[in-house]
Amino acid sequence: MTERREEILKIAVDIIANEGYASLTMRALARASGMKLGALQYHFRTSEELLRALVAYISDAYNQSFSKLQDREEPPSVREVVVFILDDTAGGNISSDHLWPQLWAMQQVEPLISDLVEDLYAYYYSILTTALIREGSSAPKAEALALMSLLEGTTIFLGKGRRWANQTKAVRKTILEFVEQRYGSS
Repeated sequence: MTERREEILKIAVDIIANEGYASLTMRALARASGMKLGALQYHFRTSEELLRALVAYISDAYNQSFSKLQDREEPPSVREVVVFILDDTAGGNISSDHLWPQLWAMQQVEPLISDLVEDLYAYYYSILTTALIREGSSAPKAEALALMSLLEGTTIFLGKGRRWANQTKAVRKTILEFVEQRYGSS
């Protein structure tokens, strides 16, 4: 991917995260990127091509982040997976606390986004389920889904600018205490 294409995709993510997915049009993106529509269409001929590139860009950011978690000598513990999700390293680069609610809305009308969200959750679910199996969980799939629901809920309530954002540290601490009591601190 060229630097310019990546820069355009970052701007597209910013538009979605800060203005809502309905604001992402080719014209709006061209304007925000400081180029004419024709110049933008040199990089992305159609809205669908842009959307496909955007899905790949977001997916790559998360997959690279997930691979760092898994490419270690020791597989991650439940606590390490939970910390990884709470800290959302990949999402820090793409305003995830604002982006994810938009992706959830977009997946209702855009099959590509639906596939992206489902694929990322499936990857995250697999990592968490494997960690729960190693911890001896009697219902690792159910526990993984319960933990995922809890962790994803933090995006709704604690994202930047949200009503309870000032509780982020306390909620993080509470979640980690729960995980440590149930699964240990390693």
